[in-house]
Amino acid sequence: MCGRFVQVIDLELFVKRFGVNSPPEINLASNYNVAVGDLAYVITNDKPTDLQAFQFGLTPSWAQKKMYLINARSEGDFNPGNDVHYTGQLGIVNKPSFRTSIRSKRCLVIASGYIEGPEKERLNKPFLLTKKNEELFCFAGIWDTWVDNTTGAITNSFTIITTVANSVTQEIGHHRSPVVLDQKDEQKWLDDSLPLEEVLGLLKPYPGELFKAEAISIKIKDPHNKSKDYIVPIEPNGPTEYGSIVTKDLKLQGMGSGKRKQEPPPEIQGKLF
Repeated sequence: MCGRFVQVIDLELFVKRFGVNSPPEINLASNYNVAVGDLAYVITNDKPTDLQAFQFGLTPSWAQKKMYLINARSEGDFNPGNDVHYTGQLGIVNKPSFRTSIRSKRCLVIASGYIEGPEKERLNKPFLLTKKNEELFCFAGIWDTWVDNTTGAITNSFTIITTVANSVTQEIGHHRSPVVLDQKDEQKWLDDSLPLEEVLGLLKPYPGELFKAEAISIKIKDPHNKSKDYIVPIEPNGPTEYGSIVTKDLKLQGMGSGKRKQEPPPEIQGKLF
């Protein structure tokens, strides 16, 4: 899965790469530890020439209260054992939280890298995963708009689609990987006319050999640690921080790393659907 990622803001590069307009109002700072509830730039199918700041953690439009769904399993309830060779049915099309968005509310989630750990240690042993030959890439995302019936406040939010582990996530001992799109498929992902069968055909593991994984500081566990300093690779054969105790930690069901000791919104949900 993918519960933390890095978004280095370079508006000139974004405009050139994606053919989008610079945002006229919201200008986000680079975030080296994008966590649930943070704003990040996305490009949506309904406004493909605009950079928009959406909240990480999806709240479906029909929800009675705010939710934070950080990942959407492409297989849904199928492939419960996370078989890396799974090629069967993709249950995301039937899940209430995602079945509308996968058909009509897709987005590109711009990233410079993402943060992951082994299945057992999780963010007690974090790694930064980046592309070897490109400074940015896009996750396949879906989005939705939720209106608070009490206050009328509008929230635009997104989640990252995940699939089976590729070779690099297997190497670090993790059982899932985010769906990273080939650059040639990015505009296809935003195409409203793309048949659902072709949409689902894009939900596949990205070649792991095109990524590198580097061990980073355990302090990245704290979602408040947004600085570039926390993703500087540590010496592979030197002393590690993996035995340290981190007192500030955000636990999401389906993602996390230890028990919740922070005070995130009470409705946070990180379950994988």
